Amino acid sequence: MRTDVRREVESVQQGPEIWIRGPVAPHGRRFAWVGTHGGAGVSTLAAVYGGHDSGCDWPGPGAPSSVLLVARTHAAGLLAARRSLELFRRGEHPPGLDLDAVVLVADAPGRLPRPLARQVKEIESTVDVYRVPWVPAWRLGDLSATPPRGTEALVRLTRAAAP
Repeated sequence: MRTDVRREVESVQQGPEIWIRGPVAPHGRRFAWVGTHGGAGVSTLAAVYGGHDSGCDWPGPGAPSSVLLVARTHAAGLLAARRSLELFRRGEHPPGLDLDAVVLVADAPGRLPRPLARQVKEIESTVDVYRVPWVPAWRLGDLSATPPRGTEALVRLTRAAAP
């Protein structure tokens, strides 16, 4: 009887791979970080997670065509993110670019005020959103630590995309 239990446990652990690791981008797909406004954190994210730093410009020729839009979680940052999403919705972005997700970087430690949290929920209703918490070490320029807790899904996405 004990072997039957072990077999049941083994069969549960051997389920489809997607159950074990979650969804990821196809291997070999590279990303361009694109800031929706100045100071969004594009350079920091590219240094910590890898990928192409496009600053606040669309990726140029030879750069990855998969885009991760980046914005801070303050009111101006969320407005800029919504404006960039609207460009994609209307097809007013350079041809050949694919929007993969929005990455929201905390603008301060702690919880978001309710009005900003509602705006984040609106964005989440239209596109995949990855949240990056406040990291005091990044403010001091220390990018050597591992990615912050709570960003495991973003780590999986960006590592799966590495060539």
